[in-house]
Amino acid sequence: MRKLSNFISFLFLCTLFLSCETNRDEVLSIGKKTITPSQTGKNVDMLYSDSTILKIKLQAPQMLMYDKGVKEPLNILPKGVMVIFYDRNEKESTTLKGNYAIRYEKSQRMEIRYNVEVINEKGEKLNTERLVWDEQKKKITSNAFVKITTAKEVITGNGLEANQDFTKYEIKNIIATIRLDDSSL
Repeated sequence: MRKLSNFISFLFLCTLFLSCETNRDEVLSIGKKTITPSQTGKNVDMLYSDSTILKIKLQAPQMLMYDKGVKEPLNILPKGVMVIFYDRNEKESTTLKGNYAIRYEKSQRMEIRYNVEVINEKGEKLNTERLVWDEQKKKITSNAFVKITTAKEVITGNGLEANQDFTKYEIKNIIATIRLDDSSL
């Protein structure tokens, strides 16, 4: 009888989830607890400035804000993110984008995943599947496979530490360096 009761409960839950209109990306499961966002936004543009000088612009097709039922308030960007960094003259210097991101409010860290790309003002490009941007330290790090493409070479490796504008970087474990022939450019 108990197995039948569990099976009926399971079927009820399946029916409930199939008929529910909440987007599965908008539900966050933590252990046995499921929470929904306190706020949602579509086509979000956020500007960060310091002393009236534009420093960062964040764009996302969708933002889900969670501040209740989580250890630290966070924003989930399930459909991707584009972050544009500006220099002191408010000129675009670096872009950072990825297909999914989580931003932790208190620690001011953002984890970007899937098809992550960073391009600096010199056109140097970083590709990886996961990186962390620490807004307070103004650094980006990754413990995943990375590929950096410059005008003269392609460098691959595991792990990276860089400043947030990606003008200074270090690959922790270099796997290969391929010199590019000038005629191929």
